[in-house]
Amino acid sequence: MKQIVEGSHAIAQTIKNIKPAVISAYPITPQTHIVEDLAKFKADGQANFEYVRAESEFAAASIVEGASATGVRTYTATSSQGLLLMTEVLFNIAGMRLPVVLTCANRGVSAPITIWNDHQDAMTVRDAGWIMFFAENHQEAVEQHIIAYKIAEQQKIPAMVNIDGFVLTHSYEPVTIPDAKQIKKYLPDYKPTKGQYLDPKNPVTMGAFAPPAYYMEIRQDLHEDLTNSLGIINTEYYKYQKLFKTEKKPGFHSENNGLIEYYGPKNPKTVLIAMGSVVGTIKDAVDKLAPLSLIRPVRRIGGRGARGEVGVLKIKTYRPFPGDEILKVINKAKYVAVIEKAISLGSIGPLATEIKSIAQGKNKSKIQSFIVGLGGRDVTEAMIKKIIKEVKKNASNPILIGK
Repeated sequence: MKQIVEGSHAIAQTIKNIKPAVISAYPITPQTHIVEDLAKFKADGQANFEYVRAESEFAAASIVEGASATGVRTYTATSSQGLLLMTEVLFNIAGMRLPVVLTCANRGVSAPITIWNDHQDAMTVRDAGWIMFFAENHQEAVEQHIIAYKIAEQQKIPAMVNIDGFVLTHSYEPVTIPDAKQIKKYLPDYKPTKGQYLDPKNPVTMGAFAPPAYYMEIRQDLHEDLTNSLGIINTEYYKYQKLFKTEKKPGFHSENNGLIEYYGPKNPKTVLIAMGSVVGTIKDAVDKLAPLSLIRPVRRIGGRGARGEVGVLKIKTYRPFPGDEILKVINKAKYVAVIEKAISLGSIGPLATEIKSIAQGKNKSKIQSFIVGLGGRDVTEAMIKKIIKEVKKNASNPILIGK
């Protein structure tokens, strides 16, 4: 049944139903409600996972790393400085091909100190070798956590689900959470491959010393498996939708899969690209662009934005990077505005950098980087409308939109 719950509780309930064997975490705002709820489930006898209280985020990551290395399903969550403190262990988890799943409640990084949302934490560790999902809303976050375990355990690659701190973690929305029996039909009990976990009866070495003659090939294997998971993510997304018979989202979508979602006209003049909860604001702004005469009674079905010239491209999967899927959409556009809550200081937005890279020599669109919402600054419809105007002007430097 659909229920109205806080985003953190929806995620905690989903993790409980997935039934990991070991959970370890350290509290940090705005992630804390997730692991508090999981601790309560354990204390109330509603779950039988091992809950390990850690003295830091580095320790929490190390605990789930060790647990995963013994061949059991694990989970942790963190945010901002906590994610950065985990950095060394994140690389180790990926390098040892451990299918850990982590929730990052995205929050800006210091200094100055902020507890509010942007994506600079996740962008800092984007090259650690993890699959990285970004959720727009509660329902998508629930789905992505379940799919994350399926992909991670298939590919032996860890997965991170990014949810916007406070915007999603502390807000209430309608959401349907599959129960444990339903989830098990899609995600069976974890059975690790022999020889890829620590077993006294079958000794193995994990994370061994690698001289130059071997190191590059090992990293190449991880890179290729991560890249090859693009197709698997899409396959699993469609399996999930079919099994759970999820509701079709209202609106005109010419493409909606596990990697991206496109919302708008078939041949847009301008495409706005973004990740996370800000996509909802962008859709609302686009809806209001077309003349009122085009509005139909049912919102977002062939009206306003859909008959206008502006489309919205949401990136659901950031790693592996869905370059071909993105190009299919932006190749039709004259202008592309990449709107992101992160900046590579001294350069442009990290998402814009990658889109410009894949478009080089393959696309003639004008691609512009727009930085919004750093440190939790509100992103308004007026700002989105301003970006739609600005992208048509001649500019090459990133544009920070604060008002």
